[in-house]
Amino acid sequence: MPVKTSSSDRIREKKKLFLAREQKIVDAALELLIKENIDRVTVSKIATKAGIGKGTVYKHFLTKNEILVRIMLDYERGISKRLSEGLDKAEEGDPGAVSKAYFDSRLARPERDRLVQQLEDRLTDADDVSAQLEECSQIRRSHEDALGMVITRLIGEGILEDVPPHYHYLTCWALAQGAVELCFSKSWSQVEDMSELLGFITSIGVTMGNRGQYHQAGDKKTKPGK
Repeated sequence: MPVKTSSSDRIREKKKLFLAREQKIVDAALELLIKENIDRVTVSKIATKAGIGKGTVYKHFLTKNEILVRIMLDYERGISKRLSEGLDKAEEGDPGAVSKAYFDSRLARPERDRLVQQLEDRLTDADDVSAQLEECSQIRRSHEDALGMVITRLIGEGILEDVPPHYHYLTCWALAQGAVELCFSKSWSQVEDMSELLGFITSIGVTMGNRGQYHQAGDKKTKPGK
């Protein structure tokens, strides 16, 4: 005897399929954008890559910009999830967990990180996705607030250098940014052990703000004749 499904079950299943198809579109766009120039990636190409009709894409996204900003949002939400896990571990006694979560998030796929930065530059003045861009900004501000709180606590416990909290997380950003650019440098992109190098950079990033490593200019004055 066939099992009857309720209307609410059918609605849930339909929504599930809708969201799965939407993610398929985003994933197809991401794969294309990593390999091709942004301007060459059209909605038609994305539809073909996703194996669906162009008209179906527009049931999910009204413009190409909406697809692009969705890639940005997915990326920022992924970082948020990893940072949240790192913050929990920090509360449990692992002070380096937050920094490690940050580096792992950005360096797991440097090509994606670099793409998101390119998309942000492109969409800065795009009126059709201004609300989504503001959501990206809000997510980043929440990162800064959460990091500021845990860094302040670790400074108070004598684990991190006693400097303004933003010195710590902006230093992490600078190191991660340099690592991403390293992957695409014409001079160094062919380094054979790049993944191991990124792991080394991460290990440096986890401990670089620890107490005792920072010496301001003038801390150690050279005596006359020395």
